[in-house]
Amino acid sequence: MFPNPPGLLRVEPYSEGLGDRIWWGSSSNATAEWAAQLGLHLQSSTLKTDETGEPLHVQQRKQIEAYREAWKKAGHKREPRVSVSRSVFALVDDRDRAFFGGRAGDDQDQIGYIDATTRAIFGRSYAAEPGVLVKQLAADEAIAAADTLLLTVPNQLGVEYNAHVLESILKYVAPELGWR
Repeated sequence: MFPNPPGLLRVEPYSEGLGDRIWWGSSSNATAEWAAQLGLHLQSSTLKTDETGEPLHVQQRKQIEAYREAWKKAGHKREPRVSVSRSVFALVDDRDRAFFGGRAGDDQDQIGYIDATTRAIFGRSYAAEPGVLVKQLAADEAIAAADTLLLTVPNQLGVEYNAHVLESILKYVAPELGWR
């Protein structure tokens, strides 16, 4: 009924500054650099293309460095944001120990294939007594390099238990690491 104005149409409903709030989930260093060139924030999850054979946290730190360098080269005026995701469980009661204590293999990265040729690395779960967790998380290079840590929780265990998981991290782990 009405003619379109020339050029590309904007996204509706319109949100002022939306472009400054978009995050890109990147699995490789190349797509992290691409996201930086476009001015998108970076979200690096617990799964990444295995590009060097190094532990996930080291590869993610290098991915973050490549992203920030590409952002700088692109000349964006605002600061980039970077988040990484982790599964973290402070073992503070019998439920925690039953669900996450002593799970063989969960304390190290896993390797798999997304397709016939794409090797991927899946990050380990952190599950330990709070003092041990603090040491493990302090040694995670990607957490140190990121602006934000996203905690993944097992939704199948319910809201009450997940509230406990988050409360335990906030109470016993975050203060020791200087997280806010």
